[in-house]
Amino acid sequence: MKFATVSKSLVMGLALLLASSAFAATKASLTLQHPTTINGTKLKAGDYKLQWDGSGPNVEVSIMQGKTVLAKVPAKVVDLSLPAPNNAALVKRNDDGTSTLAGARFEGKKFALELGDASDGMQAGSSK
Repeated sequence: MKFATVSKSLVMGLALLLASSAFAATKASLTLQHPTTINGTKLKAGDYKLQWDGSGPNVEVSIMQGKTVLAKVPAKVVDLSLPAPNNAALVKRNDDGTSTLAGARFEGKKFALELGDASDGMQAGSSK
């Protein structure tokens, strides 16, 4: 009888663990070298955390410093043919000289994020 109770508890605990990991948020770090805007929010040069739920293709990304959410933006998770060699912020240069955060790649990962309305196939180093 004791064995059945332990087994039942173990199975319930394992099921809960698996269920919670299926809904776990994905987190990544990103460093901006220059002031950049996203969704109307101005971000200073510095280190940020990106967090989103789900594996895509459409997710909502929270851009954070510490525990403070600075901006939320719709994003698309896109597959890469090879893992990214490093973390990279993909920045779009605007005609007025400002920069907009268009996407992010993460070292060792075979996916990237296209942020906001940046779904025009923005490539790293692009000056669109």
